[in-house]
Amino acid sequence: MATQLSFDELGTPLHEVTFVVLDLETTGGRPAHDRITEIGAVKVRGGQLLGEFSTLVNPGRPIPPQVASLTGITDAMVADAPELATVLPAFLEFAAGDVLVAHNARFDLGFLRAACSAHGYARPDHRVLCTVRLARHVLSRRDAPSCKLSALATLFGARTPEHRALHDARATVDVLHALLERVGSLGVHSIDELVAFQARVSPQQRRKRSLAAHLPAAPGVYLFRGPNDEVLYIGTASNLRNRVQQYFTGSETRSRMREMVTLATSVAHVECATALEAEVREQRLLAAHRPSYNRRAKNPHRSWWIALTSESFPRLSVVRRERPGALGPFGSRRSAARTAATLTAAVGLRSCTQRIAVRSPDGSPCAEFDLGRCGAPCAGKQDAADYAPAARAITELVTGSGAEPLRATEREIARLSAAHHFERAAQLRDELAALVRAVDRAHRMSALARITEMVAAAPDGAGGWEFAVIRYGRLAAAGTARRGTAPMPIVEALTAAAETVLPGDGPLRGAAPDEVAALLRWLDRPGTRLVRATEGWAEPAVAAGPWREWLELAAEASTLERTPRTMEGADR
Repeated sequence: MATQLSFDELGTPLHEVTFVVLDLETTGGRPAHDRITEIGAVKVRGGQLLGEFSTLVNPGRPIPPQVASLTGITDAMVADAPELATVLPAFLEFAAGDVLVAHNARFDLGFLRAACSAHGYARPDHRVLCTVRLARHVLSRRDAPSCKLSALATLFGARTPEHRALHDARATVDVLHALLERVGSLGVHSIDELVAFQARVSPQQRRKRSLAAHLPAAPGVYLFRGPNDEVLYIGTASNLRNRVQQYFTGSETRSRMREMVTLATSVAHVECATALEAEVREQRLLAAHRPSYNRRAKNPHRSWWIALTSESFPRLSVVRRERPGALGPFGSRRSAARTAATLTAAVGLRSCTQRIAVRSPDGSPCAEFDLGRCGAPCAGKQDAADYAPAARAITELVTGSGAEPLRATEREIARLSAAHHFERAAQLRDELAALVRAVDRAHRMSALARITEMVAAAPDGAGGWEFAVIRYGRLAAAGTARRGTAPMPIVEALTAAAETVLPGDGPLRGAAPDEVAALLRWLDRPGTRLVRATEGWAEPAVAAGPWREWLELAAEASTLERTPRTMEGADR
């Protein structure tokens, strides 16, 4: 027998819901590698137009010809367009608190989430509707053999999509309204029912919405707990109540999450002053609890480092713990090993692991010696004095006082190109780019971690400020000053009550790499200001810093060499 829902469970009627219908144009189909070139969005409620958002975006790289021919967006059109760092906060404000709608939402939301992550914004926690999925649930195969936007627009007599963001967003609005007319006859009248209908959520799962009733509409961290009070899953949200409710209405479509929700018996929370504090607390809680349904909890704070061994003829070794003079952190052993191999080849370090006697080496030269990549100290063909400059070049690169390994690799790329070994030259260019990124990231992170105390402020979007007290690369305190509130008394109070941090050894002074990276992303956000710091915040003037322009050129060349993946998939 069907169970009648309570008034609270019915949710907001669809005619009172504000939808922001989004469409993005990009340089390709991979959010982690490609970039947004245009954003179009239409805000509607009850069938009425409330506003539109439209802008081209300079992707900072050439648009592949195949993509330009599909969208009509050329390099010349985006040359004077604002960059995403400028556009993104304006769009997030435009869409704040509303239900996001997209045709093939996984594509658009994938790029939006990647953009937020890259620019230091919290992961969007809007409710999301996908008109592709709705169409597949509402329409029969005979009525709609294809769920492409162009096919549905023809079926419903909607505006014709043109592969331009605003035009396609308008067409998606028409499709959405046509689908909403049809779901009413299926008993769907509220936004909760619509999201559940889209995801085919069971009534039992919907009834667990009461677990979120006590949560505040504030930023923070939530913890799903199981029958034995064990922590099943940890996440963050800018609005705890709305985000957790989504788990019970079907916005979360991952099978693991549905399984987790079935097991959950309660939801705990830690309210935070800012999204940054929530992100940091989530990282620390993941390390403490290692919940089974968080993939990141399997190896929290896991990182790898590259360090010179302590011997007369040092070599590069990949290690798990940071130490003074180490380069890192790296997210995987594989990426650390690749970088170590690039550095080894650049300066002529030995790659063998054998111990070499200084006075009477008794080894035999290997193939690396025959290829001119190693001086064979193992066989006595290179003494410690001749070997020392290679190790010194690594030390100088790590400390930021030299860049010889980078220059040596660039010279080798030029030599290979002159000899028409273009494939190997391109491969080495990509290896050098990975090395430059690793060194640049290491210098930026260590520069922040060495500061005893820094206080920074970022606009909160409502005329107020968000504050962070950072000590040795850790968030020691966070708070806010609303519009019209004097900020400095709050800064003084936060500083006085901030966590005491004792620095450790190594480049990051013992701070967790993920936490340092999160703080850097927040500090890089547009409008963030430095209130004060005990030491100057500075990065090395040599080493990787001057190579950033070269890095952009290398990324453009690598992009042009790849065969772009078309954005015109089955559902676009």
